[in-house]
Formats: sequence, C-alpha cells, structure tokens
Amino acid sequence: MDFSSLETWGYLAIAFFSFGGSMLIVATAGVFAYLGHINLAYALLVAALFNFLGDNFLFYLGRYNKKEIHKYLEKHKRKLAFTRLLMKKYGVLAIFIQKFIYGVKTLIPIIMGLGKYDFKKFVFYNFFASFFFVAVIGFTAYYSSDAIIKFYNFLKDKPYLAPLALIVIAFAIWQYLKKVEK
Repeated sequence: MDFSSLETWGYLAIAFFSFGGSMLIVATAGVFAYLGHINLAYALLVAALFNFLGDNFLFYLGRYNKKEIHKYLEKHKRKLAFTRLLMKKYGVLAIFIQKFIYGVKTLIPIIMGLGKYDFKKFVFYNFFASFFFVAVIGFTAYYSSDAIIKFYNFLKDKPYLAPLALIVIAFAIWQYLKKVEK
C-alpha cells in the first residue's frame, strides 16, 4: 500500500474536514472523483457520515457543556441572533439550511443542544440534511469539474490573476453573507 497517494489519504482528509462541515473538501472530492483519483460514491458517503457525526457532536457539546459554550457565544451575539431567527422562521428546515451558511452551520446544532430540542429528532433530521448537503455540493462540483479545471488552468497560465480572483471570490462571499445576515 502506497501511503503517499491521494487514494490512501484522500478519504481520511474528507472524513476529517467533513467532521467540521467543510464545503470546500466536499467540492474538492467531487473534482478529484471527476479526475478519477477517488471514487465519488465512497467520497460522498464518507463526507456525509462525518458531517452527520460532526453536527451530532456539536449538539452534544451544547447539551452537556453549557458553561463553556456560553463563553464562546458571547463573542458572536449577532450570529446568535441570526441563528435564532433562522430556527424560529424555518423550524426543522433550519437543520438543512444551516449546512450551507458559513458561520451559522456550527451554531445551529449548538443552540439546539442548549435548548430543549429533542436529540432523537435532531439526529433524524440531521442524517438526511447531511446527505442532502453533501449530495448538492459534491454532485455540483463533479458535474461542473470541467469548468473548474479550465478556470484553474487559466489561472495557472496567468498567476498574477490568482490573487485578484481570490479577492473577487472572497468579496462575493462576504457580500452574500452580509445580505443573508440582514
């Protein structure tokens, strides 16, 4: 077994970063599967399972470590208010929606754990939300891999444009999050 290959370590990286809810690793897995480096079905299964476990862990932290969690939440009052509004407005759908919103995806399971939300219900909905999230991101990346690879090659040929592209992408994400937060 070759311990320096993507095939060996790729699934471990997907598991590790999916536990934290990373969209980027799921999208990267989709592109690598398109290139034939890893199996798409296995990669998405690993990502979904570890995403599911990660959110259950956050729920557990909220439920049984309230004192420590409150110290952290004091620094994020704005995100906390947005999260509560999201949960109040969408209810169970918030479990699905939160997976796609950076900065909120960690808070919803913690806040549900802090509250009186039933753990079994959370696990049930989180299971389907994790698979839905991974499927949307993974298949989108897989089927748009050709465009992603072309864009990468374009930037590789003109490296001076890469920082500009990163700034534009970061600005677009920032504007989007600002709009969603309002």
